[in-house]
Amino acid sequence: MTQAQEFEALRPLLFSVAYRILGSVSEAEDAVQETWLRYAATSVRPESLKAYLCTVVTRISIDVLRSARVRRETYVGPWFPEPLPTDPVAAQGDPERAVELAESVSVAALLLLERLSPLERAVFVLREVFGFDFAEVAAAVGRTEAACRQLAVRARRHMREQRPRFEADRRKRTELADRFFAAVHDGDVTRLTALLTAEVATLNDGGGTAGGKGGVFTAAKAARYLVAMVPPLLASGATLERTELNGHPGAILRGADGTVVGTWTLEIGDGRIRAIHSVTNPAKLRHLGPTGDLRAVLRQRGKTPRRPG
Repeated sequence: MTQAQEFEALRPLLFSVAYRILGSVSEAEDAVQETWLRYAATSVRPESLKAYLCTVVTRISIDVLRSARVRRETYVGPWFPEPLPTDPVAAQGDPERAVELAESVSVAALLLLERLSPLERAVFVLREVFGFDFAEVAAAVGRTEAACRQLAVRARRHMREQRPRFEADRRKRTELADRFFAAVHDGDVTRLTALLTAEVATLNDGGGTAGGKGGVFTAAKAARYLVAMVPPLLASGATLERTELNGHPGAILRGADGTVVGTWTLEIGDGRIRAIHSVTNPAKLRHLGPTGDLRAVLRQRGKTPRRPG
């Protein structure tokens, strides 16, 4: 196997590590590419290529995250990770492990990881998500095993105390999502209200360039807003393309010309939808295909949607 082939075999793992540390598809892809460039330029042939490459991509990701945090502090509106398409079929081989990986890449989990220091985040990802032993984690982040154990304890405590409970049954999540999108499509406020928690977060990451910020509303208000906004959009030629994003049911909103103008990801727990995370910032959607102008799509439906209040 050539050097390039060996690297390509590990590329999915390297991307998975980088994405969970960074919360950005584009930055994770750049980190993986930089890892390849460094590996290709060195004459080192490590005993464990997996450990070596994971160390390189982890250190690159930590450096990128430190600079990214400065930008995120001045970000306009809610900041969400870039939506990541995930494959429900590939996860069927090991259902228990599939649930763990889906939760680790969910919007809620990635937002919790944002509250950790870069080192805590990297240690948590390597140890808790991918099962690296502490010797490997220590080598990857350049700290002692004792220090990494302390970092892991703090990170685990934070994640355990703050992480919401998800609906673990993929079939139940899918069925609820089917009913949600059918009710939205039909403009049925009553059916839609029954699928939402009493207080539901409908938050949007538009980066100050596309769409509003959203908020937390009663189920009835959120349902009325969705019905006021979505059916007219679909009537004007826009489409909601169902797909799994970040391990959970979601959809890609496309304009009449097929360009990507937004995504929705549903957060489901206790048999209800408790959050709808949308991303309409074009800079966060480019990896999904050519992007369009959400404002132009909204104009096509004749009026700008009014937020419930």
